[in-house]
Amino acid sequence: MSYQQQNLGGRNQKLGAEVQIGERQNLFDLSFTDPWIAGDPYRTSYTVNAFRRQSISVIFDGGDREVFLPNGDRPRIIRTGGGINFTRPLSRNPFADSEWTASVGLQYQRISITDRKIRRESKDELGNLLSFSNSGSDDLTTFQAGAVRDRRNDPLRPTSGSLLRFGVEQSIPVGSGSILMNRLRASYSFYLPVKYTNFTTGPQTLAFSVKAGTIFGDLPPYEAFALGGANSVRGYNEGDMGTGRSFLEGSVEYRFPIISFIGGALFVDAGTDFGTGKDVPGDPAGIRKKPGSGYGYGLGVRIQSPLGPIRIDYGINDSGGNQIHFGIGERF
Repeated sequence: MSYQQQNLGGRNQKLGAEVQIGERQNLFDLSFTDPWIAGDPYRTSYTVNAFRRQSISVIFDGGDREVFLPNGDRPRIIRTGGGINFTRPLSRNPFADSEWTASVGLQYQRISITDRKIRRESKDELGNLLSFSNSGSDDLTTFQAGAVRDRRNDPLRPTSGSLLRFGVEQSIPVGSGSILMNRLRASYSFYLPVKYTNFTTGPQTLAFSVKAGTIFGDLPPYEAFALGGANSVRGYNEGDMGTGRSFLEGSVEYRFPIISFIGGALFVDAGTDFGTGKDVPGDPAGIRKKPGSGYGYGLGVRIQSPLGPIRIDYGINDSGGNQIHFGIGERF
């Protein structure tokens, strides 16, 4: 259930509230966005939000071996906090589309590991730490900065151009756990118009994507990179391929129209954690026998809707498993 006010006070400000209740996740999120700070000549916007999220983390789930809490429950991660983020297009003309956009932000989270009855736990049934501190609850305060260069011809259905993203997070070692961590992430996608089929008229595209990341310093296990899933290596369930301190993923898709509002896609994904799964405290991937690297391939359907493409993908992974993935919007 969600509520959105898109023009609060007639100033194009946005107010949003969302509640989700599910088998694996409960969520509450409240946000406010001002798209142009008054008196600023550069179209700087800001968003503030507060949240509480409870989920069964893919870090501590999946794989060929189930590992539970000492009482037999699955570990839950509860994140409670809030933050503020500022975004500015890097163009001298604030009314023109900007190729570059930069952002900075600050976020605080109180992170607790619990069972289904919200009783705090710090270790699994094998004695491995689930949090960074021994208490089962950590404070994580991070400064975030990022930049995006968008050269795509269409943000929803790109057929040419490229998209570059780079982000850095630096934690401030205060509160429980005193975590000092630096996370780097980057991705690059580019699109080439082609014409291989003749089912119907419409654009056809070869799309390529590369993503990578690494973490320096302290590493709470729940902050590691999870590999596998709808937005990672398809054919694997969410997080089933691996959990690492570093990762690299690559994807290739051929997108083509079938009829006026339905398109198809053929894809190949691959990824690796470079063997850094063992560098995550508690080795959550190793004890669950996740492979750490692999590939997937398959086909998908894209149904055009007012929300963007509805994505349905069927993937087969390198160990013979298969998975159906759903999403809104293109994979990249």
